[in-house]
Amino acid sequence: MPNKHALAPSDILPMAEYAKVRAESRRRVAARKRNRRVEVGPYVTFYFENWETMWLQVQEMIHIEKGGEEQVAGELEAYNPLIPNGEELVATFMIEVDDPIRRKRVLGSMGAIEEHVFLRVGSEVIRGVPEADQDRTTADGKASSVQFVHLPFTMAQIAAFSHPGTEVVLGFDHPAYGHMATVPMPVREELARDFG
Repeated sequence: MPNKHALAPSDILPMAEYAKVRAESRRRVAARKRNRRVEVGPYVTFYFENWETMWLQVQEMIHIEKGGEEQVAGELEAYNPLIPNGEELVATFMIEVDDPIRRKRVLGSMGAIEEHVFLRVGSEVIRGVPEADQDRTTADGKASSVQFVHLPFTMAQIAAFSHPGTEVVLGFDHPAYGHMATVPMPVREELARDFG
């Protein structure tokens, strides 16, 4: 079955219908998400998005905010850009620091971190592209704790990404956060499903 690259209004269940399948939907997507996350350094976790994760996000927003059909268009406008187009990976990355004093200091040192994401596939480096229309660093250089990034692939990079012999490393080359992590094969196998 080919991947879907956008949510349509017809994909969104009415609130009463979603309530009937909510628990099972949340369980199903949570199980799939286990191999869609990568921790990089002490503070950042990448959560790789797809049609299914964004479907659940939209359904949950409508369920929680009780906006009904009137809310659907706004949610689709917000979340459709985070569904991979078949030649990219898309991630939300969260900067998570429990202690409020440390959080303020860390976020204050990580301005423009969204411009410093990379994925190395073998010897090739894919630069992250911050989500358009998102201003994720304040004028005084403080990073938002939630960031969105696209990682555009060539066909050769897509093929290499799935090859077991290829090393895949996700990281940052930010002066204050130069951390990297190897992307494990189970995660790569799951994320490879986003291509096509």
